[in-house]
Amino acid sequence: MGKIVTRREFIITGATGLVAIYGISACTKSDSPSSASESVKVEAIDPPAGEDFKDPPEMPNLSANAGVVEVALEAKTAKVMIKGVNVDLMTYNGYFPQQTIRVKRGDKLSINFKNSLPLTTDKNILGYTKNITNIHTHGWHVSPSGKSDNVFLHINPGEEFLYEYDLSKQEAGTLNFLHSHGHGLVTEQMWGGLAGCALVVADEVDGLSDFETHIISLHDIDLVGTNPAPYTLEDYMNGKEGNIVMVNGQINPVLPINPGQVQRWRVVNASTARFYKLSLEKHTMYLIGTDGGLLDKPYPLSEILLTPGERIDLLIKADQGSGSYRFLSMPYDRGGNVPQTITLMTASYRGNTVKDEIPVTINSHAKKLNVDTAALRRSQIALSMGVNKGLINNKSFGDDPFVHTSKVGTFELWEIQNFSGMDHPFHQHINPAQIIFMKGGEKGYASLYSSIPAWKDTINVPKGGSVTMLVPIRDFSGRTVFHCHIIEHGDLGMMAVWDIVK
Repeated sequence: MGKIVTRREFIITGATGLVAIYGISACTKSDSPSSASESVKVEAIDPPAGEDFKDPPEMPNLSANAGVVEVALEAKTAKVMIKGVNVDLMTYNGYFPQQTIRVKRGDKLSINFKNSLPLTTDKNILGYTKNITNIHTHGWHVSPSGKSDNVFLHINPGEEFLYEYDLSKQEAGTLNFLHSHGHGLVTEQMWGGLAGCALVVADEVDGLSDFETHIISLHDIDLVGTNPAPYTLEDYMNGKEGNIVMVNGQINPVLPINPGQVQRWRVVNASTARFYKLSLEKHTMYLIGTDGGLLDKPYPLSEILLTPGERIDLLIKADQGSGSYRFLSMPYDRGGNVPQTITLMTASYRGNTVKDEIPVTINSHAKKLNVDTAALRRSQIALSMGVNKGLINNKSFGDDPFVHTSKVGTFELWEIQNFSGMDHPFHQHINPAQIIFMKGGEKGYASLYSSIPAWKDTINVPKGGSVTMLVPIRDFSGRTVFHCHIIEHGDLGMMAVWDIVK
C-alpha cells in the first residue's frame, strides 16, 4: 500500500546524499548554462517520412456506471521499438505512447495504480532510490490531498494505491496529461517513458466534434544500446535533449488530410527539457485552446512556442496546393541547448476535396478576468540556479524549501522572476492562472498570452525576464507545489511548497 510521506521524509531518504557527495551550498550561484548553443553547430533533425500517423490507444473504462470512470494503471518496464531498436522503457500498462484516459466534467475517476517497476536499492546520481514513484494529473483542478493529485505520495515497487478524483470543478474541453512526480526521480522516469498519458476532458461547446481530431504527444530520447541514455550532472543543469524526436512514439509519421479539410490537433509537450517552436509549412495554425481550456475564438498564428508541460489546441485547414507539408519545430535558444530545426511529422494531402471552414467563435464563456488588482496580495517568486542546484527564492526543495501560503477564495498577483541564463517554464499545480504581463523573451509568445483569455498552468519565464499572473485560489485546500517544468531543474530543487488553507 502506498503511503503519504512528509517533505522532510523525502529529504532524509533521498536528498541528503546529494549534499554529502557534492558539497552543495544554496548560497553558491551558478546561473550561466553551458555554452553549447554558442560553440556547437548541429544539422537539422529531418528524418524521412515514416508510417501513417497513429493516435495513442484508449485506456478502457472498467466501470459500467454513468458518471464513473475506472482504469487500471501499472508502471512497469517493457520492450518498445524505437528507430529499429527494441528499447527497455518504463511504461504505463506496457504502452508507448501512453494510453489516453477520457472523462467528462463531473465524473468520478478511479485509477487503480500499481508500481511494478523493479525493486532496487540503487540510487540515481542525485542520491534518490530508484523506482519509487507516484502520479500527477498535470493541469487538473482537483484536490491536492489524500488520494487525489497528491504529489507527496511515495509508492514503492510492488505497492498499489487507489487514486480517486472528483472532476466536478474541472474545466471542460481541456487536454492534460499524467506523469510521474516523485521528487528527485521525475526526470529519469519521464525521460525513460513515464509521461504523456493524455487526460482528455470532453468538450461542452458545439461544433468542434465535427472536426477530425488527433492527439499529438511530443517526446525526445537518446539511447545507449537498448536503454535510455543515462544522466550526468551537466544534463541536470542544462536540461537533457534527445536526438530522437517522436510524435506519439513515431518518427516523422504521415498524417493524411483531405484538401479543404479542417482538423483539430491537440498537442502536449511531454519532453523533460526540449522546447518546440511549432510551425506547419505554408499553413496558418488557429489556436483555439491552451492549458486550461478553450478560448473565445480562433487566433491565427504562423508559429507558437510550446515549452515542457504546455498544451495547445489547434485547428488546421488544408488550404494549400496538393502535396506534403512538414510540421516543424523551429530553432529556439532557451539557454543550455543547441537550437535546431526538427521535422516532427508530415501532413499529406489525400482524398477528395471537402469544404470545411474555421469557426468564428469557440467558447463564449472564455473571458479575461476583470479584477481590481490594486488591493491584491502581491508575491515575488525568484527562479535561479546554484551549483548542481535549482532554487526558488534562494531555497532548494531538497534542503529547506520555500513555502508559499495562500487562502481559498482569494486572488493573488504573482511576479515570477528569472535570474538565470536559461528560460524556465513555470508550472503551478491545481489552480490555473491568467497572464497579465511578460517581460523579455519572445515577443510573439508574450503578446499572445498576456492578451488572450487563456488559463495557464505552465508559462515560460524567459532568461532575465519575468511573468506577472493573476492567480485565483479556488475550491481546494491542501499542500501542493510549483516548480520549473524543465524537469531536471525541478529535481535539482527548483520547486516550492504551496500550502493552500481555508
